[in-house]
Amino acid sequence: MAGDDNPLLRVGADRVASPEPGGPIAAGVSEVIIASWERSRDAGVDVVRPISTYSDEIDTDSLLARCARPVMDQLRDDISTSELPLAVGLTDRRVRVVARVDSCAAATPLFDRVQYAPGFDFSESAVGTNGAGTVFESGQAVSIVGPEHYSESLTSFAAGGAPILDPVTGRVEGVVAIATLADAWSPAMQALVKTAAREIGRNLLLDRGQAQQAVFEAYLRVTARSARAAVFAFGAALQIANPAAQQMFDAGEQQVLRDHATFLLAHKERASDTLLLPGSQRLVRIRGVRVFAGAQIAGMLVIAEPATSRRAGAAGEPAGSGLLPLGVPTLFGSLEPLAGGRSPAWVRACGELREALDRQTPVLLIGEAGVGKFTLATQLFRSVYPGARIVTVDAGQGATDGPDSPLPDESDQPTLYVARNIDQADAEGIGTLDEYFAQVESLDSPSWRVATVSHDPAGSPPALGALLGHFDAAITVPPLRYRTDDLPGITAALLRGIAAERRVRLSPAAHRLIGRYSWPGNISQLRDALEHALRQRQVGELTDTDLPGYCQSVSRRALTQLEAIERDAIVAALRQAGGNRVAAAAQLGMSRSSLYRKLKTYGITT
Repeated sequence: MAGDDNPLLRVGADRVASPEPGGPIAAGVSEVIIASWERSRDAGVDVVRPISTYSDEIDTDSLLARCARPVMDQLRDDISTSELPLAVGLTDRRVRVVARVDSCAAATPLFDRVQYAPGFDFSESAVGTNGAGTVFESGQAVSIVGPEHYSESLTSFAAGGAPILDPVTGRVEGVVAIATLADAWSPAMQALVKTAAREIGRNLLLDRGQAQQAVFEAYLRVTARSARAAVFAFGAALQIANPAAQQMFDAGEQQVLRDHATFLLAHKERASDTLLLPGSQRLVRIRGVRVFAGAQIAGMLVIAEPATSRRAGAAGEPAGSGLLPLGVPTLFGSLEPLAGGRSPAWVRACGELREALDRQTPVLLIGEAGVGKFTLATQLFRSVYPGARIVTVDAGQGATDGPDSPLPDESDQPTLYVARNIDQADAEGIGTLDEYFAQVESLDSPSWRVATVSHDPAGSPPALGALLGHFDAAITVPPLRYRTDDLPGITAALLRGIAAERRVRLSPAAHRLIGRYSWPGNISQLRDALEHALRQRQVGELTDTDLPGYCQSVSRRALTQLEAIERDAIVAALRQAGGNRVAAAAQLGMSRSSLYRKLKTYGITT
């Protein structure tokens, strides 16, 4: 065949011409290839001999690698009977080759020579148009034959690749591609990798376990019935939003909805509420339901829709709708920063407590240790009744927590009687508190009473029931992990309280780290972390490295003492190595794969 009649040579000529964006499409060349050539040219790829960088930090035990392993093993068996030099490669989300299987011994040096090997970068910005990088950029299956490659060093090859899509997120997690010599290319090879990519995608879903499968399947059922509604599915490591939800709510609002739904569904199988979104000040009605995998709670489904703004208590408003009482939003401006906030779950708790104080309703405040139950009650009370008395008894210590007399007495001043940690009282203490509350109830002077417990009183000893009869309402105070919008203000208030005389501030990286951590010890733990940071750096900008090592971990379970020591050692090694995991693994005396596994186990994000 004459050179002028060879279609591949014509494609090569078109590649060298490299038309400008918007210009006429070269004859016989697809728009996908033309677009790839333009990207390659703009990235400055060398047409003659591109440079592919090598990294030894490829994670061969990642979720993608694990899910692809059985498929790659099967592909090795399938191509081993071919007489052609074939190589099937798996690349990750950075288009680095993670694994490769060859059809025969002769294929190995052939593909090694062009650096199509584990650890090498095959993105378009590194080597130009190719069967892996172009697939990743275009998000579709593509075959690149001979001179369709941007680099001349690859024109003797042909490759076809298919994207590996995460069935849950729809994101391209990697590419599986097959390569051979250009004159041996067959469309059947493209079909082979398409099938392989689908199988790896299915394995990604199966690897997540039954819990995430249950959430995903429930999400599909709901979206099939409610295509126009904003639907969310939330799991332990899963967050899905349908197109309507993504269009209606930005990322910050989606996190607020997740936090509030998690709060609502903590003790209920189904719940609904109306909340005011921070920033946009939009009222949103949400409905949520738990999703189960067997007897285990796998996650939750949430449907959100705009709500009509109405004042709580108006005619026809259903009880417990979640709309705030009139005047509550203006109240927060008078609260001290530590008790202020705008997260919907916190605003709801404040609104309910304000209403109870208005009606002199005895209140039981329920919440995890350290969430600020006492601070909320006292600051809110003083914002309504400046100069009022507050009498405090700590049932856990059997002591008074203030200068006022612990005994109820008649007074012209409005007085708040607070009993802290009543769930920690022993049998004798419960009897004493019972008499104490009876005396408060007998007073003729204006008085209010609040008690705090650190867990659901329904699971408390039966003897505590004698105290619960003194209260007419229970309000749940949300933990700090449901108050992501409030963290900057709380952190600033804590720093002012700890080091009012010093000029200190948090760096952006420290703010991000604080925002990612779950704070199981709530505000008390956050205060301890800031005190730790101030011991590392007395003045100036506090960085993420000044915070305790556990802040780098997002583990959702309590660690044993030994695990905590190991986690802190890993964080310290990573910090010393500047985030280089290879160096950190060497310093710790463990393999890279072991380090990657422990990073995942402990949820270390550094």
